[in-house]
Amino acid sequence: RAWSGGIYDESRRGWLNPMTNNPAAQKAFKQNDWNHYRIEAIGDTIKTWVNDVPAAYLIDDKTAKGFICLQVHSIHKDQKAGTDIIWKNVRIITDSVSKYSRNSPLTPIITKNQLTIDEKKDGWKLLWDGKTTDGWRGAKLEEFPEKGWKIEDGVLSVLSSGGEESAAGGDIVTKELYGDFELKVDFKLTPGANSGIKYYVDTEINKGEGSSIGLEYQILDDNLHPDAKKGNHEGSRTVSSLYDLIQANVNKPIKPIGEWNTAYIISKDNHVEHWLNGTKVLEYERKSDAYRKLVSESKYAKWPNFGELDKGQILLQDHGDLVSFKNVKIRAINNTKE
Repeated sequence: RAWSGGIYDESRRGWLNPMTNNPAAQKAFKQNDWNHYRIEAIGDTIKTWVNDVPAAYLIDDKTAKGFICLQVHSIHKDQKAGTDIIWKNVRIITDSVSKYSRNSPLTPIITKNQLTIDEKKDGWKLLWDGKTTDGWRGAKLEEFPEKGWKIEDGVLSVLSSGGEESAAGGDIVTKELYGDFELKVDFKLTPGANSGIKYYVDTEINKGEGSSIGLEYQILDDNLHPDAKKGNHEGSRTVSSLYDLIQANVNKPIKPIGEWNTAYIISKDNHVEHWLNGTKVLEYERKSDAYRKLVSESKYAKWPNFGELDKGQILLQDHGDLVSFKNVKIRAINNTKE
């Protein structure tokens, strides 16, 4: 394959910058000899060289800082055990790095609001294109709201209106309905903010005041917003919880306010999981007796068959606080039940 010098996002998004379209870099690696690698990570830009040949050029703001790692990789059963990988002359510069930066003739791969090579192979699609309102409308409107939402620099933000629920632009929903699915959304909170990602939404329910009705992946500043201490069960309104029904794991890996977090929801054959920043924080069986008991004890008890649609809309909530979204992606799953 000759992808040495490419950029792979371990245990998260897979290949971000393979060497498929860079034959010069594919030929640069010297088998059974010493190879010189150079990696620049400055701001959101990563560049690599293999033996001074430009290999990868990536613009990606997923992770701002982290450790340097030399990897021990698994050995496949058809490979010889005892294979050696040896390093030497490992050096780093962390101060005034811009003055050491090299130009790269490569065209950068930009990950923001784009599908990765593996996502394309697996059937993912962008639910928001990063530029327009295509595919979305107001939950109680025929078109996208004229106020209350802003698109700027590849970020979709619901604007602050004093914390009142659906009082400005209102919630927005997908025009398409989804049954079984996987959903990824990057979100960023401001201090004290409240919002949510809802699924299996039916906009025909609750056409009056307030938010549209559906199962909700809660988005909240747990430290400053009073909702964190409310709910059918204590903690069931905290970030990444199933709102008012099931509390997320208290050891969830939430990033500080003002930084981007990644929500992931998977619903397949009525089994639903909420994940936060790569960690599963809760799971439940939709339509089960245990689920229906939780609903009967919650604020949703007045809505018949709450959360039990076979298909529904995806919703981003206007709760009157400034909250931002990007990298909104979905993969429809073929239902396997008879």
